[in-house]
Amino acid sequence: MGKLTALQVAKAKNRGLIGDGGGLYLQITARGSKSWIFRYRVDGRLRDHGLGSVNTLSLLEARDAALECRKLRLQGIDPIDAKKKRRVTAQLDAAKSLSFADCAESYIEAHKSGWKSAKHASQWTATLTTYAYPTFGDLPVAEVDVGLVLKAIEKIWTEKPETAGRVRGRIEAVLDWAKVRGYRDGENPARWRGNLAHLLPARNKMARVVHHAALPYAEIGDFWVHLSKQSGTAAQALRYAILTAARTSEVLGATWDEIDIEQAMWTIPAERMKASSEHRVPLPPQAVAILKVLLKQRTGEYVFPGMKAGRPLSNMSLLAVLKRMNRPDITAHGFRSTFRDWAAECTETPREVAETALAHTLSNKVEAAYRRSDLIDKRRVLMEDWAGYYAGTKK
Repeated sequence: MGKLTALQVAKAKNRGLIGDGGGLYLQITARGSKSWIFRYRVDGRLRDHGLGSVNTLSLLEARDAALECRKLRLQGIDPIDAKKKRRVTAQLDAAKSLSFADCAESYIEAHKSGWKSAKHASQWTATLTTYAYPTFGDLPVAEVDVGLVLKAIEKIWTEKPETAGRVRGRIEAVLDWAKVRGYRDGENPARWRGNLAHLLPARNKMARVVHHAALPYAEIGDFWVHLSKQSGTAAQALRYAILTAARTSEVLGATWDEIDIEQAMWTIPAERMKASSEHRVPLPPQAVAILKVLLKQRTGEYVFPGMKAGRPLSNMSLLAVLKRMNRPDITAHGFRSTFRDWAAECTETPREVAETALAHTLSNKVEAAYRRSDLIDKRRVLMEDWAGYYAGTKK
């Protein structure tokens, strides 16, 4: 033990091993580089465990490292195996130190192909970038706790309850993904039930429901007269939206392959529907008339093409029509409420027929389970009556 001196180590030049004792050796290569090794036997087999260069470890430090190796041997542990285990542990720790933002981006990338549109993925990125990343985006995902989640959403919980609810749900989804991938352990701090529910007020008790501004159905006739004086594709789209009681996004995204003018039927595919189910819309004569005019002007796949080639009209185009009509008090989407109020107050249409016309998902699970038809014949009568009332030809 302790056979070498620092001076001997500095002057040694011959290739080979020079023993210091206790399994510690100075190793010199043919090129003259020097390093420390710890030599020992396992099951009769000689093993050399590299400790490091003499430029990194001094003689005293090498002796300390050799001492730690001898202690491991006393415990029956192979120093080389122990080093490999430490390396693997360090790699796992590094993996677990992935930031929340890294995990969120991976989650979005993994799921976006199953989402309805690229817009949905961009909404995920936008909300997390705005509300979650400033608080813990750069922190290891394993370190995100209840306090950090609260810090991100507490302020907007009362100011923007709908947005806050989406942010919380998206944080929860990312953290669940990270746990399954092995990047974190324990309970999900963004979970609502049994967790945040004890710290934040329930949104349904706190937030007032804000409805889309709707036109009273008694005024729809006068509105039709004024809308008929508006020209352009956007005005046609608004007329069509009101006649079909469809959502704005469904109307603006309509393509000609969805339209059967001969059968007066518009079939919206599942991927474009909020409930992810195909929806048939029986078209009243007034809607068919609009389509026939537009068909003569067809320039592409979209029924209501926008200014940019290959793109439909934007939501702003319908708002622009209402603005030109000096009606900023109502929205295009609000005409669905106008239609629903009219159906309830002015017709004897059963509730399920009107709800199906609006492509609403029935909250009554028993009612939904027993309804096997989309009630298309009854809905055609309803939509023709609505168009007649709207255009002033029927009271």
